[in-house]
Amino acid sequence: MDVPLLAAAAALVLASALTHLLIRHRAGPLALLDHPNERSLHAQPVARTGGIAVLVATLLAGGAGLLLLQRQPLPPPLPWLTAAVLLVAAISYLDDRRHVPVRWRLTVHLLAALLLWFGGLRWSALDLPGFSLPLGPLAPVLTLFYVIWMINLYNFMDGMDGLAGSMAVFGFGALAVLGQAGGEPAFTLLAASIAAAAAGFLTGNFPPARIFLGDLGASTLGLAAAALILWGNALGLFPLWVGWLAFSPFIVDATWTLLARLWRHERVWEAHRSHHYQRLVLAGWGHRRTLLRALLLMAATAATAVAAPRLATPEQSLLLLGWGAIYGLIHVRVGLAERITASTGHERG
Repeated sequence: MDVPLLAAAAALVLASALTHLLIRHRAGPLALLDHPNERSLHAQPVARTGGIAVLVATLLAGGAGLLLLQRQPLPPPLPWLTAAVLLVAAISYLDDRRHVPVRWRLTVHLLAALLLWFGGLRWSALDLPGFSLPLGPLAPVLTLFYVIWMINLYNFMDGMDGLAGSMAVFGFGALAVLGQAGGEPAFTLLAASIAAAAAGFLTGNFPPARIFLGDLGASTLGLAAAALILWGNALGLFPLWVGWLAFSPFIVDATWTLLARLWRHERVWEAHRSHHYQRLVLAGWGHRRTLLRALLLMAATAATAVAAPRLATPEQSLLLLGWGAIYGLIHVRVGLAERITASTGHERG
């Protein structure tokens, strides 16, 4: 069997087994519950240790797969990425157990981003179809900001059953296909292992969820997404915008929501329910209907990201313009759903 495929199969089985073990675990340091708050869409406490299953399955299956590849030495970015993931996982686990002030979490996120930079994972140029602008002295600042934002936006978007796990399946799955097409087995193995581990976690996370990722799971997935997009770009597998397209359902929603809240002078560090997926659930769509639409969107962005590097430059430009229009229509559709619900409620009142 192909080694990346074997590692992915092992990650799937291991993550699924660990997920269901953690669902039943009700005592000790791994018994953590997510209690509903202003940002939540669930009404009852739910275990939030699923990230442990994803992380352990990825490390074990991915590590074993890399040994089977017999690649010596290991890919240069890998030790730096592993250290960064463990660092973010540690502070996130502490935050899951007891609240850690934002300044300390961001400090650790900065340290993790610095580890990626020293490992050679850097954003050095602004690349678009037919256009490239070197970032020069801005490269370190933009790289650090990008990594920190990806860590946090993934955490922000982890607020509905099945959503963050599904984004990992489609996003990392797309990166794995791109790695396979480019002949990079180590990159492919790691991306496929993360996607498969997320799929194993979803066996306990689809609505109604019995377990959540927690900050540990969401933050490490965000870091891994940032790192593998930079790594794939450094290997010449795809331009950065292709990697961003694969994860655009999360990147666009989180970034748009942050900018909108800043525009309204809201306290962006406080819990809220103004992401597009949250607004649709509150507008009466419910978890399953909203998740189904999100899955279709994720599948479409993943498929076009896989196809994009093989397109001619004019076609790539049209692809980006098309997705810009689609996301604009999604924003309009969410607002329409809210107005319909408000109008119906007013008429009934």
